[in-house]
Amino acid sequence: MQQPAVRFQQVHKLYQGARGTFKALDGVSFDIEPGEFFGLLGPNGAGKTTLISILAGLTRATSGTATVMGHDVVADYAQARRCLGIVPQELVFDPFFSVRETLRIQSGYFGVRDNDAWIDELLESLGLADKAGANMRQLSGGMKRRVLVAQALVHKPPVIVLDEPTAGVDVELRQTLWQFVSRLNRQGHAVLLTTHYLEEAEALCGRIGMLKQGRLVALDRTSALLAGRAGTMLRFKTDSALPPEVAAQARVTGRIAQVKAHDAAEVEQILARLRAAGVRIEDLEIGRADLEDVFLEIMQGQPAQGATA
Repeated sequence: MQQPAVRFQQVHKLYQGARGTFKALDGVSFDIEPGEFFGLLGPNGAGKTTLISILAGLTRATSGTATVMGHDVVADYAQARRCLGIVPQELVFDPFFSVRETLRIQSGYFGVRDNDAWIDELLESLGLADKAGANMRQLSGGMKRRVLVAQALVHKPPVIVLDEPTAGVDVELRQTLWQFVSRLNRQGHAVLLTTHYLEEAEALCGRIGMLKQGRLVALDRTSALLAGRAGTMLRFKTDSALPPEVAAQARVTGRIAQVKAHDAAEVEQILARLRAAGVRIEDLEIGRADLEDVFLEIMQGQPAQGATA
């Protein structure tokens, strides 16, 4: 039987503080298979970065185990780390070296030599070829983010972890990054992605786990999560206040309101209530619920239909 690329088994993480014990992770268990593109979602403070820190060996679990390609992250740390490439949230860089020097030094940490051809491919694929000789201090935030991605991939790890890789970066970098990472995934690399851009997770991830207050509250294929929450979504713009019976089930962002309906009859009822209340609407769209709708419904405490945690 093939080893999972990543395995978490009953991972608990407790922190002791002045106010008592805080559970950052509470019995998290799931596998990521080789070649899988897996999304780990959750609000701030749900435990995503803590779980990745345990995988990377930066934090030790209070109890439970984590493995990378069958190597325990504590008992066999060096081998587990060689199998892992991590792009962190923070921009961490050495200001004394050029981009190419940085990648060569990173290669040396993993005992990799004479890999200039792969470094050139990374620089080209991530739009860094013209910055290869530039000092890291001279780069913009987006360019530094690209270097972090290249550093994570320089030793060709079978497992790639992307922790909020596109936070605060431009559209061009997002497109470049996803094209390259998707290519690596097709070549057999497992990818673990955390992101607050849920449209990215929906488009890229074959399977998704959701964390809430340190617990895994949903775990299923992306298509199954969406199917389990099948419904119609009305989206429209308005400057008017919604009637209370519609406002109770609406999500409002600025002028944009989104209201879920279960069938065509309920769509007609909602529109009739809006007309009766004198609400003027613009740009009305009727579509299916997306991953953001599923995520919000699960985080608000309703059980995920068809999902296994």
